[in-house]
Amino acid sequence: MPKIVSPDELAKKEIFLVLATPATIRQRNIDLIKEISGLGYHTIVITTNFPYAILSKLYAEQGIDPAKVSFIDTVTRNSLGSAENIPGVVRFINNPANLTDMGIAVTEVLKEHSGQKVCILYDSISTMLIYLSSPNISKFIHFVTNKLRLMDISGIFLAVEKGLDPMLMTQLTTFVDSVIDTG
Repeated sequence: MPKIVSPDELAKKEIFLVLATPATIRQRNIDLIKEISGLGYHTIVITTNFPYAILSKLYAEQGIDPAKVSFIDTVTRNSLGSAENIPGVVRFINNPANLTDMGIAVTEVLKEHSGQKVCILYDSISTMLIYLSSPNISKFIHFVTNKLRLMDISGIFLAVEKGLDPMLMTQLTTFVDSVIDTG
């Protein structure tokens, strides 16, 4: 499969919206992590779609070095009720609707990796629609994209194609540098 994200654009600290089909979104997540890790980046995965335990297992099965990935997991505590943070590996948020805690976690985890080549992968905007309204998601993504630009960090937002309402899609398109439809 050809590269999803251009290494040159990633090096320029660009921000991407990557669209996938419902059937391929999990594989796109894995493909992106492989690509980004292969370019020497540490990836911070903000997951609203799959628990950390599942993603870390999937990544290990694909030969992805676990030291090159850390997580902000918004799923596990919402499903199990409790989970302990593992410093440098995973930080748990109570639920995907808690944007304040998610924003704080993003800021803190980015500080932990200061001075490194870092990329954020947000999986997925589509899942957030279960918990939040489109305007709230749009405001949060706007906040995150501005934070990434100010901190000179690349970011990738993963979403299911045709899973976003037209207004949200229009707004997201204005926040990112490139929209990549992996269909």
